[in-house]
This record gives sequence, C-alpha cells and structure tokens, in this order.
Amino acid sequence: MLESALNPQAGKAQWIWYPGDFEMMLLLRVHSRRYERGMQITPCWHMDTFFPNIKFRRRFHLEKPVVFQVHATGEVAVEVDGGGRYCYDYQDGVRLEPGSHDLCITVFNPHELPALYIDADGLQTNGAWEASNVDSRWLPAGSWNFTSPSCPPSDFRLEMQPLQPVSVEKIGQGVLFDFGKEMMASLKGEGFKGEGILHISYGESREEALNYAECEVREDVKVTEDCFETTLPRAFRFVFLAPEGGLSAGGLTALYEYLPIENKGSFECSDDLLNRIYDTAVYTLHLNSREFFFDGIKRDRWVWGGDACQSYLLNYYSFFDSELCKRTMRALRGKDPVHQHHNTIQDYTCYWFISLYDYYLYTGDAAFLREVYRNARTLMDFCLETTDERGFMNARPEDWVFVDWAPINNKGDVSLIQILFARSLEVMALIAGLCGDENGRAFYHSLWQKCLKNCFEIFWSARYNCFTHGPAAASDAVVTKYANMFALSFGYLSEEQKAAVIQNALLNETVLPITTPYMRFYELAALCDAGCYEDVMGFLREYWGGMLRLGATSFWEAYDAAEQGAQHYAMYGRPFGKSLCHAWGAGPILLAGKYFLGVRPEAPGYEKFTVSPHLAGLAYIRGSVPTPGGAIDVFCDGEKAEVVNHTPFEGALEWKGQVVAVPPGQTVSLG
Repeated sequence: MLESALNPQAGKAQWIWYPGDFEMMLLLRVHSRRYERGMQITPCWHMDTFFPNIKFRRRFHLEKPVVFQVHATGEVAVEVDGGGRYCYDYQDGVRLEPGSHDLCITVFNPHELPALYIDADGLQTNGAWEASNVDSRWLPAGSWNFTSPSCPPSDFRLEMQPLQPVSVEKIGQGVLFDFGKEMMASLKGEGFKGEGILHISYGESREEALNYAECEVREDVKVTEDCFETTLPRAFRFVFLAPEGGLSAGGLTALYEYLPIENKGSFECSDDLLNRIYDTAVYTLHLNSREFFFDGIKRDRWVWGGDACQSYLLNYYSFFDSELCKRTMRALRGKDPVHQHHNTIQDYTCYWFISLYDYYLYTGDAAFLREVYRNARTLMDFCLETTDERGFMNARPEDWVFVDWAPINNKGDVSLIQILFARSLEVMALIAGLCGDENGRAFYHSLWQKCLKNCFEIFWSARYNCFTHGPAAASDAVVTKYANMFALSFGYLSEEQKAAVIQNALLNETVLPITTPYMRFYELAALCDAGCYEDVMGFLREYWGGMLRLGATSFWEAYDAAEQGAQHYAMYGRPFGKSLCHAWGAGPILLAGKYFLGVRPEAPGYEKFTVSPHLAGLAYIRGSVPTPGGAIDVFCDGEKAEVVNHTPFEGALEWKGQVVAVPPGQTVSLG
C-alpha cells in the first residue's frame, strides 16, 4: 500500500535518469528566473548541475523474442551482452531473442537532462535500472511519473489557468489592474492600439504597482501588434501598465501558473477568523509549492533550506505530496563534494538532516532514506570537520549563522546552532540504523550524546533557569527563545526544565519577541507541545489575524503590528522589499492539524497514531488529516470527540483523560 501511495506510477514504463539529476536540471531553471528591475539575480551559493554522459544498464530474462524502441534525450549508444556489441541501427528497433541479456545504453547530452525510455513486453525502463556517470559507480536510476515516450522529463512544466482582473482603474495615462489576490502568473495583453513601449510594474500591494521606480519587479515590453505575452511568471496582485509613444493600453489576462496538487487536509471551527487564517495559509503554501518548495514567489523565488523544512511539515497536513518533498530535499543536498553549508547557512544544513527524520515519520518511506544516506554521510563529514572537543560545530569564516531576522549576536557559540546540530546527529544515528550501518549508528549516537550534554553545560543558565543565546557564563549572557523552544519540541527537557523554559523564556515578556512567521512557527508549536493551547490561539488571532485585517490574501515574510501603512511593505532597506507571500507564513496549517485536531504519527507512516483534539476555547472543530494510507477525520465539541479512521492502521483517541483504540476503518467517539 505504501508503494502505491507514494509512487502511483509503479509497474509502468518510466523515463529514467541519473539519480538527483532531474532535480539539478529543474533547480538551474528555477534559480535563473529571478529578475529585479530588469536585472537577473542568481543565488549567492554554489550550484550543481546534471551529468552530461550517463550509462544505463539492466540484466533481464526474456521468455520470447522482443523488439523495442529506444527513446532518449541525447545521443545514444546501445550495447547488448557486453564485449562492444553495439546496435548501430537501433533507430529501427532492437530485436532480442529469448534468454538472459545484459543491456547497456549510453545517453549523452550536455544541454539537457540525459534520459532514457523503453516500453516493450518484458522490458521497461523504471527504477529497477541502474545508472552511472561513467565513474565505475552504479546507482538505482531516478524516475518519476513521466510515462509517455513523447513527454521526457526535460519537458516538465507547471500548469496554467487564465484569470481576469476583478477591477480595472485608469490612473493618469496608465491603467491599474487588480486581480483580487496574490498569484504567480505571466501576462497576456489584448486589444492594444498603436506601437510603443509598455512599462509594466508588478505589485503585491497597490502602492508597489504604482511605484515604477521602486517596485521590486518591473519590465518594459515593446508592443508592435494588438497583443503580447510576457515570458516569465511574476508574483503580483496588482499590475500597472504605463504605455509610451503612440501606444494605447487594452485588456490584460493573468496566466496563473501552478502545481496541480489537491489539499487533502481540512480544518473548520466555530471562529470565522481562524477559518480564514487556515484557508489563507493553505493558499500561501500552494503558491510556494512549485517545482520545489519556494521561500516566496516574489523574492527570492529560490529554494532555501530553512523555509523548506517548514514547508515539508505543512505539506504533511495539507497536500501530502511526498514527491515535492523529495525533489526539494535532493535539490538542496546537491552533489559531492560538499563545498559549503546549504545556502551557505549553518542552521539550514541542520534543518536538512532534521527534515529527513520528519519525512520518514510522516511517510514511512525508508527507501528514500537509504537513497540519500551516502550523501547524508558526506554532508555530515563536512559538518564534523569543524567540530571541537565539546562536540560543537563551529562556523567557518564564510559561513552565515542566520537563526532569524532579529537584533541578536550570532558570533561565537550560539545555543540554537548546537541544539540543531545535536538533533542532526541524532537523526543520522537513526538513518544509519535503518540502513544497517551499526558502526555508523553507534558513532553518530555517541556524538549526539556528547554534543547534547555540552549544550546543557555551556548554555543552560542557573541564573535564568533556561538556555541563554550564547554561553551562560558570559557577562553579556542573554535569554532568547530559540534554543529553548527547539529543545522543548525535540524532547530534550525534563518536566521541570520544560516548566522553567515556558515561564522564563517562551512566555516571558522581557525576552526579545519573535516577529517573523518563520520562528513564530516553532515558538507556537513548542507552546502547544507544552500544553499552552489557549495562548497559541490568542497569538494566531493577533498575528495572522492582523495581516488579514490589513487586507492580506496570502501571509507575509514578517509582520509587526506597530508598523503603519506602507511601512508594512518595507524590508532590507527597500520600500517594497518584503515578500507578501512567504511559505513560512503558512504555519497555521500545522497548528490546526497537529495540535488542534491533534493528529500525529507515533510510528513511521502512521502505523501507529494518536488523536488528541484541543478546543482551546472554541465551540467546535472538525477537519481531516491526510496519511499515506488514507485520511483521519476528526470532530470535537464540548460534548464529544469523534474520529473516523480511513487508514489500515490502528490509532488511539485521547480526550479528557480517556483513551480508546481506533481500529482501521472504524468510527470511534468519546464523551
């Protein structure tokens, strides 16, 4: 069941490629499409690419003769049964007689992804083939749902839907189009008269679209006919067209570009504001779920490890698209040798390791962990190169220690980094065990214990009774929430320490507040883990509700209620630098599914699960959480809690101190 749920194309012929290279091809495309004010902006980190020369091989046995056609993206050499036995006329079909055969096919293409497709009786390309970049190392070939010989993986495109503006307003010599909500789309203009230059300014806000000089994204199009189309999708709600010369503006259609994924989760409650928050969070995540999980669709339109780590978790409670998760994780990891931390950021490398554990817990897909284990080991080797006698990972001069957008000192020892590194070592021990590497499991386990022990010795403050941001013994030691909330959620605290962290860090109003949805996501999850559900409900209404009250149609990169008017759009020293559609703003999805509906896996792939709903002052909640084996539906009001189990696994319903088993395919209630 798991195989069919995670790979619906199993059993069909598929295009195959060198593992990870499909993601490298897509990533190069994605990272080349960011333009600001006419200038291409490329990532500030090392980028890998696909290998141009790939051999594919398979040993198989035929019961009867077969003639097969070779479909490939690139130049092809077909060798049958070794010894240089090439089929020079393979274009007319290759005939093989009954018996056992060794087939080796080379595909060369320095410009596009080398890929291969064969579909014949008894001989199909699929993940059972092996691939090599001619380095004497053979790996299971990469594949996905490309099952037509006429649609190779290099033709991958997102889907498109034409959308009309909800209002059109003439302003001076130009026209402002309002499409009603945030989107990522290219433009199609029709009914234009004359010829001339059309100045196009895109805006996530009305103010941005009307400010051609300072808007983040703009372009100039030479219009010589009555219609035109732009080539790249842009993020916007508003578009302002300013024609020049003898040109008169006509109508405008947005060609909305999207990944066709369905929200398999749901949430509804007695509070309409919370329902709107949930719906907007899902829309925000969908807009940023594309070839990969993006950080934001206006800026940066790149794949960042910290943003992606949250998107995976949100995905498990909404779209449950495991392929999108794997694509993003492969893309972030890249190829060996390791040159730098993910996106040059220490903490983002740690989030990649942590994401592997989350992926396994929610999907049960151990095959993916086995696939990436070798690359995980070499990435961890890169991290271990800078560890000291305490087991702490130290920053290289070129490393960025991010933590959060906040006025904090991240020089030297930073408690959050070491807590994340400890968790990364713990995850590596788990993966090594799953892959049968007992020596590796013992090695990483000992490093994890050493690092975690020293985290408490160096950063736990007897004075503040919680973690400090830097060493607790320093004269300028200060409490921040970061290490405290992660240590709580990772289960690293005793009950006494947990209570102290909640009081002295998480709910302490003198501690530096978190203003980004990025870290507020983890803060609120930690508070829920600590049982502070009503506090979290208040934060949701205040923080995410605050954005909705300002007219947001998707959630932002950051929000500060103290700001006024157009101040809300400014960031990075630019008046419209802030992203108003950022994936890390979609955190309410997790809070709704994992904490209020209370559905969480207790064993990989939901083979065991618990449902522990929390009303947090609401009159009722209802919703659905997707799993690899089916949905788990939940309803709860003041009188009862009910679970409908559509999975093949048994779970447990916990409510008001009572616990009852939820058998597969059954409806169970308490109250």
